[in-house]
Amino acid sequence: MSLAGSGETGRLAERAFQAAANPTLLVDALADRVLDANLAASRLLGIDRGALIDASFAALHPGQRPALVVFSDAVLTLGRHWTRALTPKAADDRALRLEYEGVRIVEEGRELILLTLADLDERRRRETGAEADLYIRDGIAEWRRVERFFQEVERENQLILKAAGEGVYGVNAEGATTFLNPAAERMLGWTAEELVGRNMHATVHHHHADGAHYANDDCPIYAAFRDGAVHNVTDEVFWRKDGTPLWVEYTSTPIRDRGVVVGAVVVFRDIGQRREADAKLKAALAEVDALRERLELENAYLQEEIRLEGRHRGIIGKSAAIETTLRQVELVAPTDATVLITGESGTGKELIARAIHDASDRRDRPMIRVNCAAIPRELFESEFFGHAKGAFTGALRDRVGRFELASGGTLFLDEVGEIPLEQQGKLLRVLQEGQIERIGEERTRAVDVRIIAATNRDLEAEVRRGTFRRDLFFRLNVFPIHSAPLRERPEDIPLLALHILNRLDRRGGSTSALSEGDMRRLCAYSWPGNVRELENVIERAIILARDGRLKIDLPVEVRASAPVERGARATGSILSELDRRARDRDAMLAALEASGGRVSGPGGAAERLGVKPTTLASRMKVAGIDARSFRAPRPP
Repeated sequence: MSLAGSGETGRLAERAFQAAANPTLLVDALADRVLDANLAASRLLGIDRGALIDASFAALHPGQRPALVVFSDAVLTLGRHWTRALTPKAADDRALRLEYEGVRIVEEGRELILLTLADLDERRRRETGAEADLYIRDGIAEWRRVERFFQEVERENQLILKAAGEGVYGVNAEGATTFLNPAAERMLGWTAEELVGRNMHATVHHHHADGAHYANDDCPIYAAFRDGAVHNVTDEVFWRKDGTPLWVEYTSTPIRDRGVVVGAVVVFRDIGQRREADAKLKAALAEVDALRERLELENAYLQEEIRLEGRHRGIIGKSAAIETTLRQVELVAPTDATVLITGESGTGKELIARAIHDASDRRDRPMIRVNCAAIPRELFESEFFGHAKGAFTGALRDRVGRFELASGGTLFLDEVGEIPLEQQGKLLRVLQEGQIERIGEERTRAVDVRIIAATNRDLEAEVRRGTFRRDLFFRLNVFPIHSAPLRERPEDIPLLALHILNRLDRRGGSTSALSEGDMRRLCAYSWPGNVRELENVIERAIILARDGRLKIDLPVEVRASAPVERGARATGSILSELDRRARDRDAMLAALEASGGRVSGPGGAAERLGVKPTTLASRMKVAGIDARSFRAPRPP
């Protein structure tokens, strides 16, 4: 930027600026940049004009930043000011005695300084004769006018010190205070009258922030007039009159008189609010780190809990039906084949779907569950495929459908038999083409979704009745898995019951036990509600329990005297002695596994089976069961 504008007027202004006899600079004090310089300034400083433009204004005055700040603030505050306190650095390192006169101008919304430099030695040579003539003509009166002039300059300098926002004070070579501006008085709590003449270090700089003594020899302020260098300190404390610390950053600049350092000027500012904000930020970041660490630990704990919920990906049981299901899961999981899971309500169809997803290559992406029975007919397309903003009344924003959410993962269509017939064709088309269109959009979107469907209906019968599309049934029934009802696998009931009991006990912080009689009653029941009903019965028993003794509440159809059967229905069959021993062994193994190998004590296997610890120990010895095999190994 230069003083020249556009057109002929601008060119004339530029030529006048360059031809001016007085050295002139255009300075942006706030940005610390020289915006323009005329040829006279270039000659005076011995620096090429091209090198002056865009140079740092402070760099031309090394070690003089406090005086430069005071002068710049004065020009911008008063509109015009001058000083002889600044000594610019010439190219040949010679000392220049100059007078600066600055005028504030406003250009393009910025406050700039038009600075005129006068060589005092040259002026003195020119004005010597004129001053002699003036003295001869006007005598003492003129000298008095000059004296008043300098008094006015001093008064203006005092006004600048009073208006400055930073604290400013001076010390002599002995460390005694020589002046103090109002901002320093306000921040330190001392008046100028109280501090002038006192040792400044001993008064406001005597200790470090931690209370340790601050020796004079270590003080950067005193160092300034010992080594003649400027000292900048960014984080230290001054002590107020009331004894409280004032966090400051400051600059200590030496003062010279005929080449001899006679003291220092200190410019400082309060950084307490900034330090407080930094401390709050650090505390917040530390809290975030602590929360993240806590969440990571909680996540690890939950993952371990999930792992302990049951082996075989959460599917509990050892019946032939469960073994068949697990083999089917292991076979189909690595593929992208569509799976249709059938079975009564409460048999764990979603658990099988989750096991397939978790064992597949898509496990790092979500499994999105859709309860097809809960979606209204008019919202089917929006739920499955999404819609664009304004596609219909109430569509206030874009909506992502379930197929898009599950892209890269698995879409679990629970109760798929409940999808209305008129919507089944739209679902079939997406399954065949792997593409969807949001309602209100013409754009086609590709989706990569693995489909697992589940139903408690007989879909083949629905196809025969015409309520379910045959082509959609064949599309879903690529790999069928049947989830057997609980009444067909009674040998799983003890394991499921103990698993559910342990989970509910951990959640409620209680300790409960199932007696052998309780287990016999559970195994004798037909469980029309399957595992879900079993869980409800056990949770109800925990609520009704007294002193850890469960109260199993079952419908009257249960025959409590019915024996527990191993590998067959428990509805009145006669057990052989071999079957009875096998049943008892299974019960002891399940109880020991649930208790972590503990035989006695609260939550131990004996309590869970409802027998004395000595009785259980005797039976374990006969059955050849070692409780130590159920205990987790100790860490090395």
